[in-house]
Amino acid sequence: MFQSMLKSLVNLSRKKKKLLMVFSDVFIIIFIIFMSLFLRYGFFFLPKISLIIAFLFAPLIAIPIFIRFGLYREILRFIGFRSLWAIVQAVSLYALVWGVFIFLIGIENTPRSVVLINWLLSIISICSIRMIARWILTDDKNLLYKNVVIYGAGDAGRQLLLALKQSKEYNPVGLIDDSVQIQNQAINGISVSPPSDLNDLIINKNIAEILIAMPSISRLRRKEIMNFLESKSVTVRSVPSISELAQGVIKIEDLRKVNIHDLLGREPIEPNIKLLKTKITDKVVLVTGAGGSIGAELCRQILVLNPKKIILFDISESTLYQIEQELISENVFEIPIVPVLGSVRYYSKLLNIFEFYKVDTIYHAAAYKHVPLVELNPSEGILNNSIGTRNVAEAAIKAKVETFVLISTDKAVRPTNTMGAAKRVAELVVQALAKESHNTCFTMVRFGNVLDSSGSVIPLFKKQIKQGGPITVTDIKVVRFFMTIPEAVELVIQAGAMAEGGDVFILDMGKPILINDLARKMISLSGLQVQDNNNPDGDIEIIYTGLRPGEKLFEELLVSAKSVKTSHPLIMRAEEEMINWAKLKPALAELEKASNSSDNKEARKLIIKLVPEFLPKSF
Repeated sequence: MFQSMLKSLVNLSRKKKKLLMVFSDVFIIIFIIFMSLFLRYGFFFLPKISLIIAFLFAPLIAIPIFIRFGLYREILRFIGFRSLWAIVQAVSLYALVWGVFIFLIGIENTPRSVVLINWLLSIISICSIRMIARWILTDDKNLLYKNVVIYGAGDAGRQLLLALKQSKEYNPVGLIDDSVQIQNQAINGISVSPPSDLNDLIINKNIAEILIAMPSISRLRRKEIMNFLESKSVTVRSVPSISELAQGVIKIEDLRKVNIHDLLGREPIEPNIKLLKTKITDKVVLVTGAGGSIGAELCRQILVLNPKKIILFDISESTLYQIEQELISENVFEIPIVPVLGSVRYYSKLLNIFEFYKVDTIYHAAAYKHVPLVELNPSEGILNNSIGTRNVAEAAIKAKVETFVLISTDKAVRPTNTMGAAKRVAELVVQALAKESHNTCFTMVRFGNVLDSSGSVIPLFKKQIKQGGPITVTDIKVVRFFMTIPEAVELVIQAGAMAEGGDVFILDMGKPILINDLARKMISLSGLQVQDNNNPDGDIEIIYTGLRPGEKLFEELLVSAKSVKTSHPLIMRAEEEMINWAKLKPALAELEKASNSSDNKEARKLIIKLVPEFLPKSF
């Protein structure tokens, strides 16, 4: 109840808090005068009415003086020595004026010592009430604020500690550090403990959050810390990287929820700047699917590489507008940005655009990628992913585009769904056309899931956790490769620059991750517990819904086991079988006809002929 009342007081408006302080001082001033008489005479008596009226005038003298000395401008949580000195001065002036007032009006039986006693008691009382309020609001913060532990007692940790000391949300009660040299010491009155003491701190200090203040550590070390904190069932936040903090000291608003990217443990590899610029700088670059997750990131990275012009091509008006506005706001080089609404299903429009803008480089990211949706709409998936790729590629040849890069997916490898099979056909198109005689260099880059893309499980899990659960996982054994969107796109651009024609580049996605483990980590690092048979009182339940139509337990990146290294440690070149264009072209025409007629059975037969490793589970 006391905690609830205290929170209500703290949440009052600044104006109401000032009024509360004024009323408090009025009461104290009147009470102290009567206490002064009691101490002077040694017993309590009721003064004459004339004396009572005179005493009631004391607040009318005191409050204006207190206002003039700024006693009601001070924030109680930050009150210090200067504030106390201002109180002493204000109370002294009030006591002197009040004493003169009493003797001037000539009230009988008022000892002079009462003025002195009133002065001393008023200073003690008014200072004390403010110091008590400060103590409640700071030293006993656990009544109002979140008790937190800072992981890391280096420069960033010390800066964060200073910032938290003045915060309205957090109360730092402990520091954790791996360094034995500073363990069991104190920084600004807060003890530094080893990681082994963290459990005791969480229990004994009622810890609500752990704040990681180690912005310069490696991703691998960060992942180790994440794994260590996963079982603690407290919210984990982190301070941004050193580069993000370079412009100033750490602020409370810099704290952020631990990003799922931190759980990958992958060390970034410095990009080859020459490769990044080869196909982009001073060239007209077009991105299909520019409003999608991959397409938008491609546009962002292309912009900083100083192209001659960027053409944004997308079928979605809203996403096209969003990426256009974002690029305009970041366009420091004033590079022409041209948004074009359109579909890859229309060859003539594509050709007109490529020729009109004299496009040099195309990144073909447009595709339907949601497996269950494409499984329910197979003809549309084929027309967009397969036939659309053929249209873009043929228009690129006709318009004499220098470079064409297809963004592919691991779901194209031994596909079990229409989306993957359609993307495999798109790969076959690129491979076949690369062998034909023309001026366009064709290549493709294949990789797995990217974090936070529209088709990723990460945004879904975040939403489900925010709603209180449950989290839905298709199968306890399902695993996926993951990579951050910026890292994937950076590698795509470099791989495209390495192309010799017909290349199938594979990105090193690291180790595959169990989706079930990912869900559990996200729950734990949000400060919640998994609800299961071992913990029926947990917060978020994980429900296993079964594999969706066309979904696989394991994704692969290679059709065959043959691959060779390139000059980049995270890019491999695959050696895979292909179909020549003379055979592929009429097959595509038949596939297009069946899909346009929504003849799903015929489309199924035709796509299996093109992709014999396709093992469909539905439609």
